[in-house]
Amino acid sequence: MFILDAVTYRIPGKTLLHPLDLKIDHGRMVGLIGHNGSGKSTLIKLLARQLIPSDGQITLEETPLANWRDRALARQIAYLPQQLPPAEGLTAADLVRFGRYPWHGALGRFSKEDQEQVDKAMAMTGIGGFADRAVDALSGGERQRVWLAMLLAQNPSYLLLDEPTSALDIAHQVEVLSLVRSLCDQLDIGVVVVLHDINMAARYCDHLIALHSGKLLVQGTPNDLMSSETLQAIYGIPMSVMAHPHTEGDRIAVV
Repeated sequence: MFILDAVTYRIPGKTLLHPLDLKIDHGRMVGLIGHNGSGKSTLIKLLARQLIPSDGQITLEETPLANWRDRALARQIAYLPQQLPPAEGLTAADLVRFGRYPWHGALGRFSKEDQEQVDKAMAMTGIGGFADRAVDALSGGERQRVWLAMLLAQNPSYLLLDEPTSALDIAHQVEVLSLVRSLCDQLDIGVVVVLHDINMAARYCDHLIALHSGKLLVQGTPNDLMSSETLQAIYGIPMSVMAHPHTEGDRIAVV
């Protein structure tokens, strides 16, 4: 698991994340929610070691995150940023193969096991039908599945996803989050995902962590957080909550 002990992150003149104590368990899909500027992306970047805490400490599997060697950490954590790197000139299969870098290195030989992991990742994400197409020519939903396949090829213990559905229409949002939910269950991996849509977060996540102005506001199961008072505290606007029309026991938020 991840353990955060009084983790703070500051930039000159501003604190983006106030002292934060958290435990994030393995094997669950955890959603980070909150308004813009609440600290969600800062937190996931700290977990991915893209940022270094100003104060406090993050541990992963009882080892300080700062002490992990780069390749060893890449075998544990696969991170998908909000702004995807360019993939100019790469086919889908090419991009997925990059996921094996932590296991064989830049000059290492691409082994039979590497290819098996690539094939498995492509099969689980359903991208075999366009493996030879250019990544830049794919639709938004297809492109996200290719990037997810690359992360899976790393064979990680955790997926860290920063707003993976922000540029997608509703159908592709459901497709991508359903896939991530399935991968979490099938592979027994931990997922931490930044999401803006509270209903999507409640539908697919096991646990929600709500931030507000860089501070932990509340956390719990989706149903724990699905009340009008809690949602107004998180998002700053009045929201109603009603029973889900198709899923007994669940609730949805309505503005």
